[in-house]
Amino acid sequence: MAEAVSHPTDGWDFSWFEGRATEARPSWGYAESMAVRLPGTTAVLDIQTGGGEVLDFALRAGSAAPRLTIATEGWPPNVARATALLRPRGVAVVAAPEDAALPFADAAFDLVVSRHPVRPNWPEITRVLRPGATYFAQHVGPRSVFELVEYFLGPLPDEQSNARHPDHECADARAAGLEVVGVRAERLRMEFYDIGAVVHFLRKVIWMVPGFTVEAYEPRLRALHARIESEGPFVAHSARHLLELRKPG
Repeated sequence: MAEAVSHPTDGWDFSWFEGRATEARPSWGYAESMAVRLPGTTAVLDIQTGGGEVLDFALRAGSAAPRLTIATEGWPPNVARATALLRPRGVAVVAAPEDAALPFADAAFDLVVSRHPVRPNWPEITRVLRPGATYFAQHVGPRSVFELVEYFLGPLPDEQSNARHPDHECADARAAGLEVVGVRAERLRMEFYDIGAVVHFLRKVIWMVPGFTVEAYEPRLRALHARIESEGPFVAHSARHLLELRKPG
């Protein structure tokens, strides 16, 4: 647990979990799919880029880079990390709070992408898309890793556990003026092999168990450690859905 607490949590590099935890990946390969869409675009916006790792991969994998690429991020450590990674590729990283209006003009982009946004702001996404342009994103789905979340928090109400359901998101996107082109959803197996992986995961993905600290949850952590030692890996399931939406025009 001490090792997990001491390791930095900025960015979306999950290499620290090697040998400690596994998570199956969606079959569609989001970063590769994004890379295919970049050639031919003129202005691309990546919302809530994290440390910029996914966008960096897509730019490196794509056959041609857009003339203009901008990324937003709200967490200061990630703003610095993303800037260092993406600036050499000509990408401007804009510090923008997750719940604020996007600081761009109307119809500024012909592709908006995002991997795991905290809460998509559909009216703002619609506003900055050009007519005929696309929103292409991978979102976290309903009850994602809830086996672990509810181990610490207890059973959660349906309205909270289903808040990220793709049906709800598509309805909200339509209400904001977007057309649904395609939706794919998968549930994916996760395994935590030691308690350090659990601790680091909850420190890194801070919205899973809000306010998580080792001190606050030490009894539950020790009980889970004993369970893993005696029964094997703790199994949970992540939920992911792929959205392709279009602004009419």
